[in-house]
Amino acid sequence: MHNTLQFTDLLRLIDERSAAFRAAIAAAPDLDAQVPTCPEWTLFDLAQHLGGGRRSWAATVAAGPAATGRVKVESAAPREREALLAWLAASTRQLLDALREAGPDRACWTWWDTSQSPQTCGAVARHQLQEVTVHTYDAQLTVGDSQPLPAEVALDGVEDFLFTCCATTSPWPHEPATVHYHATEGRSWRVLLSADGAQVTHLTEPYADKADVSATGTAGELVLFMYGRTPLDLMPFDGDRRVFEQLIAWEPE
Repeated sequence: MHNTLQFTDLLRLIDERSAAFRAAIAAAPDLDAQVPTCPEWTLFDLAQHLGGGRRSWAATVAAGPAATGRVKVESAAPREREALLAWLAASTRQLLDALREAGPDRACWTWWDTSQSPQTCGAVARHQLQEVTVHTYDAQLTVGDSQPLPAEVALDGVEDFLFTCCATTSPWPHEPATVHYHATEGRSWRVLLSADGAQVTHLTEPYADKADVSATGTAGELVLFMYGRTPLDLMPFDGDRRVFEQLIAWEPE
């Protein structure tokens, strides 16, 4: 069984991870501190990105199926700490209110039209949870309080990354390859890379088929690796390193 989080769980966890992000902002000695995992941003920049992005996605969800792109919302984050925290909380409420109003099955514009994920508000909620979760890790790392990703969030995060961000019909520009990901919590996935693109499937017998390269870790470790927070040199893997290097550098059209 490969159960994914229910819509109500996604909304609950977006709220929880957003609160954890605000806690990191509240504890930060300096909002101008550089974010190690996003070196072009300060902690304030990260807060502006997260809050502004949630407002734009709230507007995109509210626009419904008629939207032809992500709806841009201009909203500058305040510099004063308490005002910034209130602005972030309001950003989360806008997103959650829009998602609740729409429900999981309503069609919604998304950028992942060639992936294996649906273009629905439920899929938007799923990916929004991962965006908030990874950026919460970024903020916690910046203030010296990095914590493991919650297991239920991370397991769904591997699923979301592979089916939403990795799967594509854009042709793989290298020799065909097979990549496996093994979560120590008991789930595994296969990515087939070929001229037909990247096709993701679940592995019911994780080690029955040979892969060109495979990575193993907790679901949280896999998510951080997939989002570039953990470098390849620090991620346990077996097989042809070159395939991972090619996959990391790949930018499908």
